[in-house]
Amino acid sequence: MTGVPVLYESDDILVVDKPEGLVSNARDLESGLLPRVQGERPGRLFIVHRLDKEVSGVLILAKTAAAHRLLNDAFSRGEVRKTYLALVRGAVAGDKGVIDRPLREFGSGRMGVDAARGKPSRTEWEVVERLGETALLRARPLTGRRHQIRVHFYSIGHPVAGDLKYGDRAAQRAFPRLMLHALDITLPPLGGAGEVKVASPPPASFRAVLDEMGSRHLDS
Repeated sequence: MTGVPVLYESDDILVVDKPEGLVSNARDLESGLLPRVQGERPGRLFIVHRLDKEVSGVLILAKTAAAHRLLNDAFSRGEVRKTYLALVRGAVAGDKGVIDRPLREFGSGRMGVDAARGKPSRTEWEVVERLGETALLRARPLTGRRHQIRVHFYSIGHPVAGDLKYGDRAAQRAFPRLMLHALDITLPPLGGAGEVKVASPPPASFRAVLDEMGSRHLDS
């Protein structure tokens, strides 16, 4: 059984570094993150939020029911700040911006923009580095819709590289993984504790793609 690295732990929360390829809430040991983490420690763990199977990075678990409620409330109020690294395809115009497009589920697990029936969805972004016909971005979802970052960039013509669900599959297969990584997360003061920020460096699979493209962003 492959261990899941722990990035931060307190009496109430556990923050882990999720590898790509594991499902956040699956219960089977083969594909699920939770049973791998649960098997290494006593006590129950609660899923607070999810990362898509193909996404790596920072993931929070609650260690108590009370912490689970507090964290759910903080997410609902938009008090949890998250930053992702995303490599997107195409020549991105401008150095930063906000994508403000309502999203809803269209079936078969796909999300899409729907101005009439979608839920409000906003993503801030800024260019970190331009790499030929791609750009490495920092993306900050201001809402928490499913596949939000992936769909928002796809909707403006810049799908996340390696995304086989959104974008031309033949072109996307040129990348060995979905180039989306949950870089850091900041929690507001909860239960008397101060603000907590936890970061996860991009894994080797992510860095290898950037290195091959000549990126200098992760050198330091």
